[in-house]
Amino acid sequence: MITAWRIVKAPLSATAFDGEGAAKFPGRWNSLGTRVVYTAENRSLAALEVLANAGSKDELAKAAWNIIPIRFDPHLVFSPARVPANWREVPAPDSTRSFGGGWCIKGTSAVLKVPSAVTLGEFCYMLNPLHSDFAKIEIGPAEAFTFHARIM
Repeated sequence: MITAWRIVKAPLSATAFDGEGAAKFPGRWNSLGTRVVYTAENRSLAALEVLANAGSKDELAKAAWNIIPIRFDPHLVFSPARVPANWREVPAPDSTRSFGGGWCIKGTSAVLKVPSAVTLGEFCYMLNPLHSDFAKIEIGPAEAFTFHARIM
């Protein structure tokens, strides 16, 4: 089994896996209206991804955060041989949004493994909450998470 992690503001924990946030606020691997759930392969990468996308350190300091483990079988994962060549550009290019959106629309798998733009050599897992195999993903209990004072 693979364990991935998601860090969310505590009040959003109950809806952290419906994909609505990503549908409203597109990310690197999804376009507006595409429901996906961003997760990371380890706790520290999940934290870095939140830090990279935070509006400010005040936002991090003022919010209560939760970390949630997710477990899934490797056979639920699609690991593409290639992603768009410009996948690491800032801001995220349309090519990566189209790539992730195509994966969702085709229903290729419940989980897509993509490289982290924040930390080369590490990976994020995109979850498709509309895929029929999404129910096979185990979502663990949320627990409190704090960013260390030195980060603030």
